[in-house]
Amino acid sequence: MFDKLQQAFWKALTPDLVPEEPRPATAVDELSPAIVAALGGVDNLKSHQPVALTRLRVELRDVGRIDRPGLSAAGVAGVMTLGNGVVHLITGLQA
Repeated sequence: MFDKLQQAFWKALTPDLVPEEPRPATAVDELSPAIVAALGGVDNLKSHQPVALTRLRVELRDVGRIDRPGLSAAGVAGVMTLGNGVVHLITGLQA
């Protein structure tokens, strides 16, 4: 209970720094179709969530299906691949 209260408090003070709960891959309405396609399609997405103001965190089933030139063409400035299928997309203020 205290953890949820503390998270709500910090989110109110710094809304761009406290991440939202990950959204399931079925809720891709906020993502550009070009970005979804470059990430390997909807079936390759496990979850996604905005991080800070300029970054989008996605969890993928297969990182090898990423189309980096396609992401660049869709306006993604950078791609940072982390472990366990987690990828951060540097999108600017459109995250």
